[in-house]
Amino acid sequence: MSIIDRMMPAAREKAVGLVLPEGQDPRVIKAAAKAAREQIARPVVLGTPAEISTAERAAGESLSAAGVEVIDYTDSALLPQLAQAFYERRKNKGMTPEKAAEIMRTERLYFGCMMVHCNLAQGLVAGSIASTGDMLRSAFQCVGTAPGIKLGSSCFLMDFKTPSPAGFASMVFADCGVNPLPSAEQLVDIAQATALSYHQLIGATPRVAFLSFSTKGSAEHELVSKISTAVDMTRKHFAELKLDAVVDGELQADAAIVPEVGSTKNKDGEIQGDANVLIFPDLQSGNICYKLVQRLAGADAYGPILQGLARPVNDLSRGCSTDDIFGMLVITAMQC
Repeated sequence: MSIIDRMMPAAREKAVGLVLPEGQDPRVIKAAAKAAREQIARPVVLGTPAEISTAERAAGESLSAAGVEVIDYTDSALLPQLAQAFYERRKNKGMTPEKAAEIMRTERLYFGCMMVHCNLAQGLVAGSIASTGDMLRSAFQCVGTAPGIKLGSSCFLMDFKTPSPAGFASMVFADCGVNPLPSAEQLVDIAQATALSYHQLIGATPRVAFLSFSTKGSAEHELVSKISTAVDMTRKHFAELKLDAVVDGELQADAAIVPEVGSTKNKDGEIQGDANVLIFPDLQSGNICYKLVQRLAGADAYGPILQGLARPVNDLSRGCSTDDIFGMLVITAMQC
């Protein structure tokens, strides 16, 4: 059973409202209809009547028949409320009421994200058409980061065909989609957000390994020092927050995920090959690694799951399938 199948009962219990702004995409139409039929969320699709009609024909679906709410964001009764709320959020950045109204009427991502900010929906999924940059801008400007977190980041939920050497069917990798070269301080924020994501999605204690090309000082380099500093800071920060998580590093990948190796290379450590959350030192290594695991090991990679935000807003790959969108709807429901 896939991780998405295992999550679906809990998602049904939450019954949250989720916005899908890209109603012009037939894949979105299919995923929204499936989500409504499976009762894993209350989908709200944004689009003009012409966009929805064309996409429904291409998808072979009827949103009204599936019980999906449709909102024409260009001519909605919500426009004044959302525009005013957006103006209040951005007025210190030079936003005017007139510009806020124009953005709400013309930018579907901003309309959807402000619905989430105003609690008219509990989460948002988009990116089948929009770029990741557009997604990040709308999410950060409308929703913002969670209290106590200065940095937004991302993770991938990796669902394996064969369990990891430590027996985990699923793991979380971060940051694989947002921050190119995080500092030690920023890695602390990434670790905190990722530990929370793991707990929300899997429901178990995060075992967080900070990865490097060194295990506990086996190599000396400023890149290694950055990771060991981040580990010390994260342990202190987690203790202050009383977070239920195990943190260790710096660790080479084999010491983090293979018990036989971890017990040798890190025999006095808290993680001995049994990590379920991997924190990468930079975006290059994280992005490369998740794609290698996905393609060579046949793992399902769900993400980038945006994290550290005040409310759940998640991105999609522009090459995503209907099943990918549905899976992200389930994940987003679990984050609510």
